[in-house]
Amino acid sequence: MNRQSLFFTVTVTFIISLILVVVSFIIIMIGNQKRLESTLFERYQPLTKMVYRQHHRFGNINEEFKQSLEPFNYDLYLKKSRIDSITYNPNTKVIVEKRFKNNTMRVLQLDNRQFLYLNRKDMTFLVEDKNEFTESSAIYIILIFAIILITLILSFLVTLRKLMPLKILKDKVSTLGDENFDFECCNTDRKDEVSLLALEFKKSAKKLKELKEARNIFIRNIMHELKTPITKGKFLTEIQRNEENDAKLKEVFNRLEALINEFASIEELISSKNVDKKIYFLNDILDNAKDILMIDEDRVIEQHDNLKLEVNFKLFSIAIKNLLDNAIKYSKDKKVTVRTENNNIIFENSGEALAYDLEKYYEPFFANEQKTDNSFGLGLYIVHNILKANAYDLEYKYEDEKNIFICKKEQ
Repeated sequence: MNRQSLFFTVTVTFIISLILVVVSFIIIMIGNQKRLESTLFERYQPLTKMVYRQHHRFGNINEEFKQSLEPFNYDLYLKKSRIDSITYNPNTKVIVEKRFKNNTMRVLQLDNRQFLYLNRKDMTFLVEDKNEFTESSAIYIILIFAIILITLILSFLVTLRKLMPLKILKDKVSTLGDENFDFECCNTDRKDEVSLLALEFKKSAKKLKELKEARNIFIRNIMHELKTPITKGKFLTEIQRNEENDAKLKEVFNRLEALINEFASIEELISSKNVDKKIYFLNDILDNAKDILMIDEDRVIEQHDNLKLEVNFKLFSIAIKNLLDNAIKYSKDKKVTVRTENNNIIFENSGEALAYDLEKYYEPFFANEQKTDNSFGLGLYIVHNILKANAYDLEYKYEDEKNIFICKKEQ
C-alpha cells in the first residue's frame, strides 16, 4: 500500500487507536482488580487474624468460636463436606486470591453468596459473609470497552466507505486521457465532500463527452451540408461566364458563408447550452430560413399568423430551415405547409409516416446507423437541441397521410 495514500493513513491511525484502546483496557482491568483485592483484603483482614489466632491458640476451631462469629453475620463451616460443596462447585467463582508463605486467602462467590476461603498448611477454613455481596465492576468495564471497540471499528469502516469513491475516482480520472468519460461508478446520493467531488468529476466527464459529440456532429454536419453548394459552385465554374452565372456563383459563396455561420452557432449551442433570446416575428424568421435553404418560394405554402416569438434569431432560423428542408425532401409533392395554431408552429407535408418513434431521430447519426430512406439524419437532432434551448418542444403525429411536426412552447 502506498504510504502517501489516505487509505494507508486512515488504516495506520485505526491500528494505533485500536492498540491504545486495548492497552488502556488492560491497564484499567489490572487497576480495577488491584483495587478490588485491596478492598476485600482490608475488609477480611480482621476476620482472618481471628481465625488464625483461634487455631494457633487452641489447635482447632470449636463451636463456641463459630457462635461468636454469628453476631457479625459470619457463618463458619466446620464440616469438610460442606466446605467441599462450595470450594469444588464448578459454579463457584474466585474473585480475588492472595498467597503468602504457606497461607492462601481467597474470596469466593456462588449464587449471590460470598465466602472467605483460608488455607494454612493442612487446615482449611471457610466463612460465609452474610453482610455484603461484592459486585465486580469488571463487567461494566468490559461492556464499555466493547462499545468503544465496536464504535471504533464502525467508524473505520464508515470512513473507508466514504473514501472509496475517491479511490475509484482516481482510477477513472487516469483514463480521461483515453477519452473514457463513463463515470457510472460514482453514482451516489450521499452529500459528504468526497461524494460531492466524485459527482462533480462525473458532471465534468459528461460535459467533456458532450463537447466531443458536439465536435463530431459539427464536422459531420459540415461534410453533409457543404456538399451541395460546393458541387453547384464547381459546376458553375465550368460553364460559360456571364452575369447570371456570376450572380449564381456569388450566391453559392454567400450560401457557404451562411452555412459556416450556421455550424458555428450549432457548435456553440450544443457546447454551452446558453442562448440570447429576444422578440422576433415569425415572418422574419421564416424568410431567413428560406434564404439559408435557397429554395423557391412556391415550395413553402404559408398559412400562418405573424406570431411574436421570444427566441434566438439565428438558431431558431436554423431549426425552421431544417424542418422545411426535411419536409420538402421527404414529401411526395416536394412542398411543405406552414401554419399556426394558438402559439404553436406547425409543419405539414404529404408522405409516408415515420418508421420509428420521434425520439429515435434525436439520436446523432441515427440515419446512418439505420441505413433507411425514411430518416432525417442530423436534422432533427439539431432541431431538437435548438428548440429545447429556446424553450420549445417538438411533437409529431400522422393524420390523413400527412406528417405533422408541431413546435410547441413549453408551459
